[in-house]
Amino acid sequence: MSGPVHAIAADVRSGRRSAAEVLEEHLGRIGEREESVHAFNLVTADAARQRAGQIDRAVAAGGDPGPLAGVPVALKDLICTRGVPTTCSSRILEGWVPPYDATVVSRLAGAGAVFVGKANMDEFAMGSSTEHSAFGPTRNPHDLSRVPGGSSGGSAAAVAAGFVAASLGSDTGGSIRQPAALCGVVGVKPTYGLVSRYGLVAFASSLDQIGPFATTVADAALVLDAIAGHDPRDSTSLPGKRPAAGSRLGRGAEGLRVGVIAELAGAEGISADVAARVSEAAEALASAGAKVEEVSVPSVVYGLSAYYMMAPAEASSNLARYDGVR
Repeated sequence: MSGPVHAIAADVRSGRRSAAEVLEEHLGRIGEREESVHAFNLVTADAARQRAGQIDRAVAAGGDPGPLAGVPVALKDLICTRGVPTTCSSRILEGWVPPYDATVVSRLAGAGAVFVGKANMDEFAMGSSTEHSAFGPTRNPHDLSRVPGGSSGGSAAAVAAGFVAASLGSDTGGSIRQPAALCGVVGVKPTYGLVSRYGLVAFASSLDQIGPFATTVADAALVLDAIAGHDPRDSTSLPGKRPAAGSRLGRGAEGLRVGVIAELAGAEGISADVAARVSEAAEALASAGAKVEEVSVPSVVYGLSAYYMMAPAEASSNLARYDGVR
């Protein structure tokens, strides 16, 4: 099912709504709730209004701004934006203004998106609750007493609160997938190398990926298609033609093979509620025509240990450049 991203882009491209009107609607929501949610480190309202005006003029002149025309988007505050501060939610980088755009920023701009601001996060992406930001915690917009997850909690909360139609986060060990789950939105960690990381402030280079948040699978696919593809400036970028995520929608689950990993489904410490949701998901897939069966992957139990060897080691290397900056 399509969501706000598809609807906004279709309306703006056809002239049914203006990008300026769409933007003001979202800025109004930010004005009403941002103080309590704190999804953003920075809201770039003036620049967003200028951008929306450009899109509206292009439409009026008969042009097509792109598949994301007029769609308000938030960027996790470790994605470099030319002329706009990028802090990684750390005092170390407070006031740093990148001289270039990340590839994903350039691609979203080329698709017609309107950037609304930089989303809060756990400092240098190290955390899973967005409570560990130098600029204060982000709260779950569905229940302000709860966390939104992390480290891309601001990006997930901004979408869940309706501040933006879509956002970008980064995922090293769950930092898109987990806040998406906690905020009730769709989050995608793409296949490694599908999305360029040029302009991403690195945490662990063997694991980091940039991906979208949206309210529906179809919207997430549209944003993913806008940012994916080979980039010669990223040595880990996958070469060749990429499959379009949007083209896979509507195929259903018929013939899909799904394995429920026994070592995870029955792992010690999993709450009954989580186990029940996994079972429901498996049943739903089976009802839709997928072949679902339990499988054993014994080595999966070493995954967390391997992560905590790789991620801190690579983070130490990547972040050593900031030692002694202040």
